[in-house]
Amino acid sequence: MLALDHIVIATRDPKQAAEDFANEHAVQTIKGGKHENWGTYNYLAYFSNNSYIEWLGIFDEETAKISDNPLIQQLVASFEDNKEGMIQFALRTHFMDDFVDYYNDQRFSYKGPIPGKRIKPDGTLLEWCMLFPSTTSNLPFIIEWGNGKNIPDDKNLINTKKIISIHTLGKDVLEKVYQLNFSNNYASLENSSLKISDTLTFKIT
Repeated sequence: MLALDHIVIATRDPKQAAEDFANEHAVQTIKGGKHENWGTYNYLAYFSNNSYIEWLGIFDEETAKISDNPLIQQLVASFEDNKEGMIQFALRTHFMDDFVDYYNDQRFSYKGPIPGKRIKPDGTLLEWCMLFPSTTSNLPFIIEWGNGKNIPDDKNLINTKKIISIHTLGKDVLEKVYQLNFSNNYASLENSSLKISDTLTFKIT
């Protein structure tokens, strides 16, 4: 079963946005790191149901603008439209090759898997790969971590709260592309749920 991995929030000032969220919701946030190949950087908040929020910003506009990563293209487009806020979320799998085979069998268009990496503040390397279904624009992407989970070394930095649901659009597409089963506009994930709504948002508790 797919799991909620993380929520992506576009912001020109990830540090300030993370601090504002921490103050409002009484959670801890931490500095993430830089994605040198994409010109981006992030701040993070980890939750007890093995999910997190990423405040994503740009430190090198030239590099970001020429990136062929669909998520970075979406981030750049958001800033060009003067929009900040939640733009995307990622669903986690341990079997990305199965999704590639499924998309090929169904003749769904997709991009990836695209490798990613960043150096954590402690100097260690974090690696992952991403798969972007492009049956329609800005669908959630699928992520698989390569060398361990993306969690802080200090477990005290993991908040006791949970991201309990993602509110999103497109029930029919979500069912088909991610092989999810919806009942009364809800679909269960391994660690959270999806709720069909007319806005893209999330709920923590």
